[in-house]
Amino acid sequence: MDLTVVWAFIIAFAVFAYVVMDGFDLGIGILFPTFKAGRERDRAMNSIAPVWDGNETWLVLGGGGLFAAFPLAYAVILPATYPLIIAMLLGLVFRGVAFEYRWRDPGHQKFWDMAFTGGSFVAALAQGMTLGALLQGIEVVDRSYAGSWWDWLTPYTLLTGLGTVAGYALLGSTWLIWKLDGEEQAHARKLAVRAAIATIVLMGAVSLYNVTLNAEYAAHWLTAPQIYWVAPVPLVTAIIAVSMVRAITRDRNSKPFWLAIALFFLGMSGLGVTIWPYVVPPGLTIWDAAAPERSQIFMLVGVAITMPLIIGYTAWAYWVFRGKVADEGYH
Repeated sequence: MDLTVVWAFIIAFAVFAYVVMDGFDLGIGILFPTFKAGRERDRAMNSIAPVWDGNETWLVLGGGGLFAAFPLAYAVILPATYPLIIAMLLGLVFRGVAFEYRWRDPGHQKFWDMAFTGGSFVAALAQGMTLGALLQGIEVVDRSYAGSWWDWLTPYTLLTGLGTVAGYALLGSTWLIWKLDGEEQAHARKLAVRAAIATIVLMGAVSLYNVTLNAEYAAHWLTAPQIYWVAPVPLVTAIIAVSMVRAITRDRNSKPFWLAIALFFLGMSGLGVTIWPYVVPPGLTIWDAAAPERSQIFMLVGVAITMPLIIGYTAWAYWVFRGKVADEGYH
């Protein structure tokens, strides 16, 4: 068993879990200004109140796992993306504070609603741009970051950032289709159609850009025999995208959300195909950046104990708060 590969998949799973679980509540924050002040906004926020803070557990696991299992990658990626990481953390802080204070400070609720939206948008944009900065390549010399403070800011990273914002809006709107009813659900369906179109278009644009970004990326997708293995990914993605739009427009409740998750899974799978086996393109593979084998074994024991507990209590929380959102909620 190659422990380095095992850890790569553990971190990939943690990142995917974070993107999906925190993605839909960030998406609700992004869409918040489109909801009517009062009952509609309250119900939207109540739909995520029981789970939103627990969703960020996966961000800690992903970041901590990268630091522990791939310390060299951590030491290179963070200096290359410090402004984005700082912006993301500040966005998450503002969103969290706004979530609590909008209920306890009704005199300034408009301000807290703006903070909730702004924090969610900034966090989503920063996460997408961080992904773009990683994919476009990071300059490494003598196992250290050798680029400038602004290398992360390019048209490509802006594209990946906007794609992430659109994708999170899609997750948020499909979540609200599932959790709300009446006029609020009808409004969420309209938002979901627009977010789905934007997400599909931006996913396609990023995919095409990736092929021109790096010759090795193009080789992963366009040369034999790899092309025979990876061809099903864009084909299945197209099928899922069409099915998702149909589900949104045909009065389905939970199906649009699950199909949106499937779309994200296929998008992440495509990124895995593009970047493998690098953890920091174009020069550091997962084996170059891996921690010593003994450290990986020690940490794997801890993950084997804690990850089932995290999955268990997360599933329990979602099960307890299943069903449609009532008017009574978070206060």
